[in-house]
Amino acid sequence: MRISGAVLVAIAFVVGVFVYATSDENPVASANAEAIAALLTGDEQNNISVFESASPSVVFVTNTQLRRQRFSLNVMEIPRGSGTGFIWDKSGLIVTNFHVVYGANKITIELQNNKSYQATVIGSAPGKDIALLKIDAPNEDLQPLPLGDSASLAVGRKVLAIGNPFALDTTLTVGVVSALGREIKSVNNRTIKNVIQTDAAINPGNSGGPLLNSNGQLVGVNTAIYSPSGASAGIGFAIPVNAVKVIIPQLIEHGKLIRPVMGIESLTDYWTRRLRVKGVAILSVRKGLPADKAGMVGVREDQRGNIHLGDVIIAINGQNVTNEDSLLSQLEQFKPGDTVEVTTLRDEEIHNYSLQLVAPDE
Repeated sequence: MRISGAVLVAIAFVVGVFVYATSDENPVASANAEAIAALLTGDEQNNISVFESASPSVVFVTNTQLRRQRFSLNVMEIPRGSGTGFIWDKSGLIVTNFHVVYGANKITIELQNNKSYQATVIGSAPGKDIALLKIDAPNEDLQPLPLGDSASLAVGRKVLAIGNPFALDTTLTVGVVSALGREIKSVNNRTIKNVIQTDAAINPGNSGGPLLNSNGQLVGVNTAIYSPSGASAGIGFAIPVNAVKVIIPQLIEHGKLIRPVMGIESLTDYWTRRLRVKGVAILSVRKGLPADKAGMVGVREDQRGNIHLGDVIIAINGQNVTNEDSLLSQLEQFKPGDTVEVTTLRDEEIHNYSLQLVAPDE
């Protein structure tokens, strides 16, 4: 049986009042508290326990921008939106969605103790809809969430979402994993793969909040809803925590995701569609980089001025490449120094190249 977040909070409050009032000198209060606890099912007790332990880690994120007034031309600060985040570690790192803080002039973080701090952006990964912020808060006010393993999730497992929908702070919703391996589009139109789908209600303002398992461990970052009206319609999505574990260290070190490169410039998807090319057509190769060393070629012009396509990448390590988005997604699985097998089509012939990927600045 499912119960709403508001009911759970009310139950937790009632139980908390009786527990607080319980003492050796107050046996009546103790008996009442035990009676109320006996009315709760095991699932309800689990919901309350997870909510109480995780709530101090959830923060309210406010995004403000500078706007110039139309007639006076005075610059003023206006709210752009709000969302949710959570404490990553004791140093004051906060994780939220990129779209929650996109375009912000100032970002304010409010903790559960109602203290507010101005945040700085440490790094962002728009293609994964993840942003990493930092606040200067006392160590005792920072309670990180324990990290779980999103690979252990299965359809039907219970999950809990805590967030600030419609600016209603610290709201709990409960549901199950509805599906795994979903794909959604990020704000820069990149595909986010292996996304968790849940029926736990996720409304505007929940974005960036934690998705938890029944042990209170972080298993995902709530990122989007799919609904014709924009309100929760039973389908919510979360970025798996195992992907976030890979992203955060790179944002700390580089401020962005570091994707290894082959050393090519590709035709845009617009031109590949017009030319009816299936794959990623290479426009040019950068001298001295892996693609050039391997002998890959880009678009070339013959003596008559006719343009001929060079290598068209159709697979990496046997995995099909259909467009630039899928190529980038494939490369994100590797790191500089890894060797990959690249399959291309050139002049109606299949070519195979072995490339050692390098860092972008090489």
